Amino acid sequence: MSALTEISSNKIFGGFHKVFSHESKFLGCVSKFGVYLPPQAEEKKLPVIYWLSGLTCSEANFIEKSGAQKYAAEHGVIIVNPDTSPRNLNIAGDSDSWDFGVGAGFYVDAIQAPWKNNYKMYSYITSELIQIIHDNFPILTGKQSIMGHSMGGHGALICALKNPGLYKSVSAFAPICNPSECPWGIKAFTGYLGPKESGEWANWDATELIKTYNGPPLELFIDQGSEDNFLHAKQLLPENLIEACKTHHMPVIYKKREGYNHSYFYIASFIDEHISYHVQHLQK
Repeated sequence: MSALTEISSNKIFGGFHKVFSHESKFLGCVSKFGVYLPPQAEEKKLPVIYWLSGLTCSEANFIEKSGAQKYAAEHGVIIVNPDTSPRNLNIAGDSDSWDFGVGAGFYVDAIQAPWKNNYKMYSYITSELIQIIHDNFPILTGKQSIMGHSMGGHGALICALKNPGLYKSVSAFAPICNPSECPWGIKAFTGYLGPKESGEWANWDATELIKTYNGPPLELFIDQGSEDNFLHAKQLLPENLIEACKTHHMPVIYKKREGYNHSYFYIASFIDEHISYHVQHLQK
């Protein structure tokens, strides 16, 4: 069983929102995650939803700001919110900009120096973290889903697409859908994966992964605010992912939310719908 250090614990909606730290073998540093344990967790094992946050967010931001605890308590589901990147490594350049390094691990496994030894968020999320949660909390084995926002929406999509059957469902708020073609993604992929000519980028791009997906049926639930500045700035490119889904017969739900932007106000407005969606799949 992985050794966890409890950093904080607060009772809310009959359950507990806790933050833990642990030594990560994949990241080579102390990593933190937030977890909401609904009141039902005191009596039985429950399914779990993993939430991946966006640029610059911390391990507790989503659970604290989105109101997710209320709906998790109503549905009897655990929510886990890991950090977005390795922390306190002091790698040269890791804090020079908000959209790369400490603020943005992009949920890939880096292969370029100096990032390749620690920036392995993909493997951390899909392997190490799952085992830690299974070993330390009352989890129903195999009953897990994944969702996220912005960069975390990209992370949720690629984790599901690269691991057929690992997650029962996947959803994303305003995800970076085609990072190979947007400024955020080009910057991150160049730094972590090398030049596009290396051929690595397609392995970490949801729009490209749809084209080669070979696994059990998987439906993508994409949520997007119409007044999202990053949508208009061509950072998110949902239209490219939707077109790939149509061409390659990947089921997709695309909900355009009129008047909503990229913020937690938007997420909080529709998080219940997403949690309900995942619970339906987790109960099958």
